[in-house]
Amino acid sequence: MTKQTRRKFTAEFKAKVALEAIKNQKTLAELSQHFEVNAVMISKWKTDFLTNMAVVFQKESSISDTSDSVDVEKLYAQIGQLKVENDFLKKKLQETGDMNYRKELINPKHPVLSVFYLTVI
Repeated sequence: MTKQTRRKFTAEFKAKVALEAIKNQKTLAELSQHFEVNAVMISKWKTDFLTNMAVVFQKESSISDTSDSVDVEKLYAQIGQLKVENDFLKKKLQETGDMNYRKELINPKHPVLSVFYLTVI
C-alpha cells in the first residue's frame, strides 16, 4: 500500500481553471474531468478569483507601500551595519602592517611566528 501525496497546483493553473469556470462554456463536471480536479475545488477557485479580481486593478503603490517601507528600513539598517564593519576591518588591516609581514606570519617554515608552528606546539 503506497501513501498518496497531495497534488500541488500552481497559481497559473488555478487561474486557468477558474477562468474556464467563469466562462460557463462547460459544466463543472466537464471541467473537473478535463482538468482532473474535483468540482468543489474548481468552484472554490472560481469564488476566490471573483472576490480577488479587483486587486488586479488597484494602484500598485497602495498595494506595496507597507511591505516596501519595512523592507527599505531593514536594508538601510543592514547597509549601516556593513559600513561600520567595513571601516573596522580597514582600520585593523592597516594596523597589521604590510602584505609581506602578514605573509610571513603564515609561512609554515618560519620557526617563531608561523601559525603552523604554533599549532604544532
